[in-house]
Amino acid sequence: QVQLVESGGGLVQPGGSLRLSCAASGSIGSINTMGWYRQAPGKQRELVTTITSGGRTNYVDSVKGRFTISRDNAKSTVYLQMNSLKPEDTAVYYCNFNLRTRFSYTGGDYWGQGTQVTVSS
Repeated sequence: QVQLVESGGGLVQPGGSLRLSCAASGSIGSINTMGWYRQAPGKQRELVTTITSGGRTNYVDSVKGRFTISRDNAKSTVYLQMNSLKPEDTAVYYCNFNLRTRFSYTGGDYWGQGTQVTVSS
Protein backbone atom coordinates (compact mmCIF):
# COMPACT_ATOMS: atom_id res chain seq x y z
CA GLN A 1 0.00 0.00 0.00
CA VAL A 2 1.04 3.56 -0.69
CA GLN A 3 -0.21 6.64 1.13
CA LEU A 4 0.20 10.31 0.28
CA VAL A 5 -0.13 12.78 3.14
CA GLU A 6 -0.43 16.51 2.53
CA SER A 7 0.24 19.39 4.88
CA GLY A 8 0.62 23.15 4.83
CA GLY A 9 -2.74 24.55 3.83
CA GLY A 10 -4.53 27.31 5.65
CA LEU A 11 -5.88 30.84 5.57
CA VAL A 12 -3.70 33.61 4.18
CA GLN A 13 -4.25 37.21 3.14
CA PRO A 14 -3.94 38.27 -0.49
CA GLY A 15 -0.29 38.73 -1.38
CA GLY A 16 0.80 36.22 1.22
CA SER A 17 2.61 32.91 0.90
CA LEU A 18 2.06 29.28 1.79
CA ARG A 19 4.09 26.13 1.30
CA LEU A 20 2.39 22.81 0.73
CA SER A 21 4.07 19.45 1.22
CA CYS A 22 3.06 15.95 0.17
CA ALA A 23 4.95 12.89 1.35
CA ALA A 24 4.51 9.35 0.09
CA SER A 25 5.04 6.29 2.25
CA GLY A 26 4.63 2.57 1.86
CA SER A 27 5.82 0.07 -0.73
CA ILE A 28 7.25 2.54 -3.21
CA GLY A 29 9.31 1.26 -6.08
CA SER A 30 9.90 4.41 -8.10
CA ILE A 31 8.18 7.76 -8.52
CA ASN A 32 7.77 9.30 -11.93
CA THR A 33 5.87 12.56 -12.22
CA MET A 34 4.67 14.46 -9.16
CA GLY A 35 2.06 17.17 -9.41
CA TRP A 36 -0.46 19.42 -7.75
CA TYR A 37 -4.10 19.86 -8.72
CA ARG A 38 -6.73 22.12 -7.23
CA GLN A 39 -10.49 22.26 -7.12
CA ALA A 40 -12.43 25.39 -6.29
CA PRO A 41 -16.08 25.26 -5.19
CA GLY A 42 -18.35 24.58 -8.14
CA LYS A 43 -15.45 24.03 -10.52
CA GLN A 44 -13.68 21.05 -12.00
CA ARG A 45 -10.34 19.89 -10.67
CA GLU A 46 -7.54 21.52 -12.62
CA LEU A 47 -3.87 20.74 -13.04
CA VAL A 48 -1.69 23.39 -11.42
CA THR A 49 1.86 22.12 -11.89
CA THR A 50 3.96 19.01 -12.44
CA ILE A 51 7.57 17.98 -12.04
CA THR A 52 9.13 14.97 -13.74
CA SER A 53 11.68 12.61 -12.27
CA GLY A 54 14.28 14.56 -14.24
CA GLY A 55 13.21 17.86 -12.71
CA ARG A 56 11.32 19.29 -15.68
CA THR A 57 8.46 21.52 -14.52
CA ASN A 58 5.22 22.71 -16.03
CA TYR A 59 2.76 25.32 -14.74
CA VAL A 60 -0.71 26.48 -15.62
CA ASP A 61 -0.53 30.06 -16.92
CA SER A 62 -2.42 31.53 -13.97
CA VAL A 63 0.32 30.58 -11.47
CA LYS A 64 3.46 31.10 -13.55
CA GLY A 65 5.93 33.32 -11.75
CA ARG A 66 4.13 32.92 -8.42
CA PHE A 67 4.18 29.17 -7.65
CA THR A 68 7.23 26.88 -7.56
CA ILE A 69 7.15 23.10 -7.46
CA SER A 70 10.10 21.09 -6.17
CA ARG A 71 10.76 17.51 -5.11
CA ASP A 72 12.99 15.64 -2.70
CA ASN A 73 13.36 12.13 -4.07
CA ALA A 74 15.13 10.84 -0.97
CA LYS A 75 12.08 11.79 1.09
CA SER A 76 9.49 10.90 -1.59
CA THR A 77 8.11 14.38 -1.10
CA VAL A 78 6.88 17.15 -3.35
CA TYR A 79 6.54 20.79 -2.34
CA LEU A 80 4.53 23.71 -3.67
CA GLN A 81 5.73 27.17 -2.72
CA MET A 82 2.92 29.63 -3.38
CA ASN A 83 3.73 33.35 -3.33
CA SER A 84 1.68 36.44 -4.15
CA LEU A 85 -1.48 34.50 -3.47
CA LYS A 86 -4.76 35.79 -4.87
CA PRO A 87 -8.37 35.12 -3.83
CA GLU A 88 -8.82 33.10 -7.01
CA ASP A 89 -6.18 30.65 -5.74
CA THR A 90 -8.68 29.55 -3.08
CA ALA A 91 -9.29 25.83 -3.53
CA VAL A 92 -8.62 22.38 -2.16
CA TYR A 93 -5.17 21.36 -3.35
CA TYR A 94 -4.40 17.72 -4.11
CA CYS A 95 -1.03 16.15 -4.75
CA ASN A 96 -0.70 13.43 -7.34
CA PHE A 97 2.13 10.95 -7.83
CA ASN A 98 2.56 8.63 -10.76
CA LEU A 99 4.51 5.83 -9.21
CA ARG A 100 5.29 2.14 -9.37
CA THR A 101 4.99 0.08 -6.21
CA ARG A 102 7.51 -2.58 -5.30
CA PHE A 103 4.98 -5.20 -6.31
CA SER A 104 4.03 -3.89 -9.74
CA TYR A 105 5.67 -3.66 -13.11
CA THR A 106 3.48 -0.74 -14.16
CA GLY A 107 2.82 2.70 -12.69
CA GLY A 108 -0.37 4.21 -11.41
CA ASP A 109 -1.77 7.44 -10.07
CA TYR A 110 -2.01 8.07 -6.34
CA TRP A 111 -3.69 11.04 -4.65
CA GLY A 112 -3.34 12.93 -1.43
CA GLN A 113 -6.34 13.65 0.78
CA GLY A 114 -6.46 17.33 -0.16
CA THR A 115 -5.65 20.43 1.83
CA GLN A 116 -7.69 23.64 1.90
CA VAL A 117 -6.06 26.89 0.83
CA THR A 118 -8.11 30.02 1.45
CA VAL A 119 -6.92 33.44 0.33
CA SER A 120 -9.00 36.16 1.90
CA SER A 121 -8.67 39.43 3.76
